[in-house]
Amino acid sequence: MGDLEKEIAAQSEQERVNSSKENVSEAASDLEWTEEEEAAIRRKIDWHTVPLVTLLYMLCFLDRINIGNARIQGLAVDLGIAGKGDLRFNWALSIFYIIYLLVEVPSNILLKAIGPRFYLPLLVCGFGLISLCTAFVTNFSGLMVARAFLGIFEGGAMPGMAFFLSCFYKRNELLFRIGIYVSAASIAGAFGGLLATGLSRIPTWGAAGHEIHTWRNIFFFEGLITIIIGGLAPIWMPTTPSDAYFLTDRERRIAAERLVREHKADPAEKVTMKDFKQAVFCIHNYTCALGFFLINITVQGLSVFLPTILNDLGWTNTKAQLYSVPPYVAACLVAIAVAYGSDKTHQRGAWLAAFSCLAVVGFAILRWVSDPNIRYMGVFFVTVGAFPGGPGFLSWAMNNSAGPAVRAVTSGYVVTLGTIGGIVATWTYIPSDGPKYTTGHTINLCGQIVTVFLALFGIAYCAYENRVRAAGKRDQRLEGLTEDEQDRLGNRHPRFRYWT
Repeated sequence: MGDLEKEIAAQSEQERVNSSKENVSEAASDLEWTEEEEAAIRRKIDWHTVPLVTLLYMLCFLDRINIGNARIQGLAVDLGIAGKGDLRFNWALSIFYIIYLLVEVPSNILLKAIGPRFYLPLLVCGFGLISLCTAFVTNFSGLMVARAFLGIFEGGAMPGMAFFLSCFYKRNELLFRIGIYVSAASIAGAFGGLLATGLSRIPTWGAAGHEIHTWRNIFFFEGLITIIIGGLAPIWMPTTPSDAYFLTDRERRIAAERLVREHKADPAEKVTMKDFKQAVFCIHNYTCALGFFLINITVQGLSVFLPTILNDLGWTNTKAQLYSVPPYVAACLVAIAVAYGSDKTHQRGAWLAAFSCLAVVGFAILRWVSDPNIRYMGVFFVTVGAFPGGPGFLSWAMNNSAGPAVRAVTSGYVVTLGTIGGIVATWTYIPSDGPKYTTGHTINLCGQIVTVFLALFGIAYCAYENRVRAAGKRDQRLEGLTEDEQDRLGNRHPRFRYWT
């Protein structure tokens, strides 16, 4: 009799839970709102997510590329790696990206489990601390260790921040926000040159055994600033739309429900092996990942080597630092404009193909023109053409991945494959190839040409899939599935339409 009572009690409890879920679902389905109300909520979300993520990613990129600024301020000479045929500086760059790509997907899965409010600021404080400690390295081995640890903390930052934003915005809202935050890479490039110029001129200070000067000041103070801002970030950072502290109860319900209705999935769902396979074994994700890979060869290469390239045009260290600023400013403004236009037109591939053509022109100038001023103009074509590509390919992949769990893996996966481009970038510009760097410019020229064709292929593939689904040729995927299992199909669902 006792077992029977337990069974009845268990059934009653299960019925109560199911009833509660049905009531919540019914309440959500009955929830209605106006476009004006949704726009007001979106503006609130904008102010509490985009500026913070942009600032954090700027610090991330600044701590990554400041080694390029430090190089021409004496780092290579002081550490004994400045020889014409010495490739140890390139190895120091490579180890960062090798570690970086290994932690991206695991970090995003961890982020999904822990939540972004404390996890992302922890990463920021971590790479800030490593940057600060780099000020005290005295040899090549120490530099390698520092760059490896920097890769551990920075590896989860970019895909993590992209996924964080995707939890708050609909598909047609996402690229503009990702474009703004990824444009922080351009801001970091511009700001990095100015900051490096100022910090390197701070008089020598510190104890006799650990004097901080010139390039060491760059690492120390930029790392210190990062730690402070990262430590304060949780005060401002929300976790999910349903618990955003800056929204009212009704606004939180609307902010969460509008995403559920678009993606037909629970934002809090856990990542499963099925989600992992769906993200990884996807032709469109392959396309975006390869495009991101090629874009990264250019973006990461220029970010680290631009001061050296300009220095080898015959300009002084200070002039080379300052001349690196305008191309980044132009890249930042154009990247944001492209992201805005792409969201408004619901197009991704056409914008990516068009601006990659500008990068092709830029590298053709750098490859075959000798005049320093004309070559400097080519740098503008390259930065304006290539820098919008990173957020473009990443958001294109995330737009066409339905379900929060699949998107979490997609963002990490695409950035992971793209990061391999960063490893290639560290070997495109080697000392023996200077000052014209013919090999490096040729590699990037070919890469940008392929990027154009990848964008065109992405358009063709997405348009083809949409036509096939409209004709009912993917409906067999629904056979024998429950309604919940059909919703879990995500972007494989016959009614899902890809963005081109």
